[in-house]
Amino acid sequence: MDPCPFVRLTVGNLALKIPVASKPASSVVHPSSSPCFCKIKLKHFPPQTAVVPCISTESQFPDFQHQALSATFHLSKSDLDRIAAKSIFAGKPCLKISIYTGRRGKTCGVNSGRLLGRLTVPLDLAGTESKAYVFHKGWISVGKDSKGSSAQFHLHVKAEPDPRFVFQFDGEPECSPQVFQIQGNIRQPVFTCKFSFRSTGDRNQRSRSLPTESSGARGWLSSFGSERERPGKERKGWSITVHDLSGSPVATASMVTPFVASPGSDRVSRSNSGSWLILRPGDGTWKPWGRLEAWRERGASDGLGYRFELISDTNGGMGAAGIVLSESTLSSNKGGKFVIDLGANSNGRATLSSTTSPACSPRGSGDYGYGLWPYCMYSFVMSASVEGEGKCSKPSVEVSVQHVNCTEDAAAFVALAAAIDLSMDACRLFSQRLRKELCQQNDLLG
Repeated sequence: MDPCPFVRLTVGNLALKIPVASKPASSVVHPSSSPCFCKIKLKHFPPQTAVVPCISTESQFPDFQHQALSATFHLSKSDLDRIAAKSIFAGKPCLKISIYTGRRGKTCGVNSGRLLGRLTVPLDLAGTESKAYVFHKGWISVGKDSKGSSAQFHLHVKAEPDPRFVFQFDGEPECSPQVFQIQGNIRQPVFTCKFSFRSTGDRNQRSRSLPTESSGARGWLSSFGSERERPGKERKGWSITVHDLSGSPVATASMVTPFVASPGSDRVSRSNSGSWLILRPGDGTWKPWGRLEAWRERGASDGLGYRFELISDTNGGMGAAGIVLSESTLSSNKGGKFVIDLGANSNGRATLSSTTSPACSPRGSGDYGYGLWPYCMYSFVMSASVEGEGKCSKPSVEVSVQHVNCTEDAAAFVALAAAIDLSMDACRLFSQRLRKELCQQNDLLG
């Protein structure tokens, strides 16, 4: 099946030149000593905020200086249709940017920054599903002081095709559902999932479709996690295996560190988080591909904290140290989206900064994760929807076509999506009961 069309709209290479005669109000830090910032708005999307570096009026913005992207909007076919829809109350689609001097933030409910000016960049998104288009690249005059001098704002706005494979669970992961590939109105089954309990004490609870574990596979599970037996409250041994339509296992997510309540509480803390190992088949056994840690955040957010790292494969040997690709928090009540995006500020969600993004692979796409990660060329990797606690969850998964070269590639992302969804249950307060599918027989009897 063909992937679904998506468009990636990016804003980057921001810079600001302010005439020396332009003096902001005395209560505001002068832009020469403090970065400015801007707010970027696109219809139907949350606004994004980005820092704008100031440069001297004499210098030219160097063509070879490629800054990290300041804002990214991912547009599905339905988003494109909504933005392009004609309305008597709205004009043509455009990107709206408000530029401020001074620090970001609010004091007593009032914005601390001083508005320098606003600008709009017209957008004609027709045809961008198949061809890249640059809407603006260069300087624009913004604002004027009492003498008529204008500041100069530099930006680069570009839209490019970003097709994705879209998968949808037909039920909650713990209910061993089918997984469909979605393309428009077409739903085609591509995987089945099997939830089970990985327990050294009761082999009969294991999924019968799993290949026999070799000593090497058991070694990986023990080295990356812990079969720690602790008195008190814990959730352990969950496993979900993804099979192709022939019944062959093509990926698995295994809980390798139990989710245990911290002493004196009924929650999983960050200092004692649980973890999953995402594995792919290779050379007759399972090979580690990624590791997901999850915990329950304290404070007003009271959300699901998570951290995902890719496990590097160097010269055939696996190392415990990984490359962190995503770390953020999801609302325990409303849920949200788990996102891996190596760009900046994807739809307002926290993503990796340019300083922590992995370096470019010397061979382009073959050094990490079975050739799935061409860091230099693409930013978006995947996203997965997660429902809040107590809600029926049928995760949907979007994966960039650049990261899917075979069935096992897609299956690994599906297994990761199942693990983050199940983590919402694993991190529920221990004062709350789980549904029976997530409880072993002795738990139900207890």
